[in-house]
Amino acid sequence: MEQFAAPARPLVAAMTQAAAAAPDRAVAFQGAPGANSHVALAQAFPGALPLPCFDFADAIDAVRDGRADCAIIPIENSLHGRVADIHFLLPESGLVITGEHFLPIRHALLGTGTRDEVVEAISHPQALGQCRHWLRAHGIRPVSYPDTAGAAALVAERREPGTAALAPAAAAPLYGLNVLADDIADGEHNVTRFVVLARGSRPLVGDGPFMTTLIFAVKNVPAALYKALGGFATNGVNMTKLESYQRGASFAATEFYADITGRPGDANVDRALEELGFHSAWVRVLGSYPQALDRG
Repeated sequence: MEQFAAPARPLVAAMTQAAAAAPDRAVAFQGAPGANSHVALAQAFPGALPLPCFDFADAIDAVRDGRADCAIIPIENSLHGRVADIHFLLPESGLVITGEHFLPIRHALLGTGTRDEVVEAISHPQALGQCRHWLRAHGIRPVSYPDTAGAAALVAERREPGTAALAPAAAAPLYGLNVLADDIADGEHNVTRFVVLARGSRPLVGDGPFMTTLIFAVKNVPAALYKALGGFATNGVNMTKLESYQRGASFAATEFYADITGRPGDANVDRALEELGFHSAWVRVLGSYPQALDRG
């Protein structure tokens, strides 16, 4: 609780108390009330009890500890790429991906003075990256903070006209701030993809379409990735995302994160995963869930 800026604490305390009374209805999110994750939660889970958590690890712990039924976590953005640390936290969490949600992002500059007085903007690195050209054009220095709405609460606490926050415009009335500029992202098509994490898988109802998320490490031999991915092509499985990342400091082996259309139990998906396993050191499915956006 003390990690949040003072203006956010009463809101966080009230939400935390309500979630504690009915954890089966609680959904954890990273950030202070009013953050984009809070907005996504309200859209994806109408009527749920939001549980604010200071960072991603806290949100994951809330689900693992049974203080929330699930968590909604941003994983990638159309302008700024993947959200840092998520690809490491997901495999370690022990949780299952049970859904996804897409949220159009509209950043606003919130402060206590006027726009001309602002010399620095505080926000999550993702938000700063999505508005970097606008900030540079207006001579505003970016300052990283763990959360967008949390940055708004911090600005409200400091009451310094030269310091503003990048956050959703809806956070302004929560913390008594002025909207100094609205819809300032560098691209019009600014969308963040969120995933829903739960302690166990949920039944997949209907005929889909479905998505499956997995991680794997290929064997450290020439052409291993080429061979491992061949099964998806030959079996007609569409891979919509493939990202590599290093774990540890050896630089000897690369791990991969992938999204595919379909689910285990589909004959073509099962054949593709079987071939992937043959050419990989290990494969782990993180979850299958309904598509929230048509991948074509």
